[in-house]
Amino acid sequence: MRRTPGRIRIISGSLRNSRLDVPDLPGLRPTPERVRETLFNWLAPVIVGAHGLDLCAGTGALGLEALSRGAASVQFVEPQASAAQALRANLARLKVDGASVDAVDAASFLAGPPRPFDVVWLDPPFAANLWSTLAQRLEQGWLSASAWIYVESPRDKAPVLPANWMLHREAQAGEVRHALYRRAGTLPLS
Repeated sequence: MRRTPGRIRIISGSLRNSRLDVPDLPGLRPTPERVRETLFNWLAPVIVGAHGLDLCAGTGALGLEALSRGAASVQFVEPQASAAQALRANLARLKVDGASVDAVDAASFLAGPPRPFDVVWLDPPFAANLWSTLAQRLEQGWLSASAWIYVESPRDKAPVLPANWMLHREAQAGEVRHALYRRAGTLPLS
């Protein structure tokens, strides 16, 4: 049985209460409002003027929330064509500046020429188990020296992340663990 596509809303900032269309796609789980509110309270001191990367963007709710709260730019990466198209349509309808969408998988995007981001949202489909792989690729020039990285994963499965990602805050909501890390310089030499 196919569900009806849904809607979620931006919770704060210049786009507050704007609704986002959510396509009905397998594995697409928009980050709940309560979790987004907690995350952006944590990020409040650094989000204004930040350059963000919404990797495995899905609905784009995290990146759009950042833009609504003053981020300078957000690069969205979403491989599912219908999700990428819905994201582009939401960006156009809301007249959002500073955003671009790449309809490619996260690993392929990270195989391209790197450019550093200040904030990265790492929320891959849970079934794909991509946290560690994508985290290691992010360390290859995609993170500013003191970047913030948000990681959403199953409650019972903490991913293996680079040693220089220091846990700043974490919480749980239902079966989901959400955590914010701060990048501390470079990886130690092996």
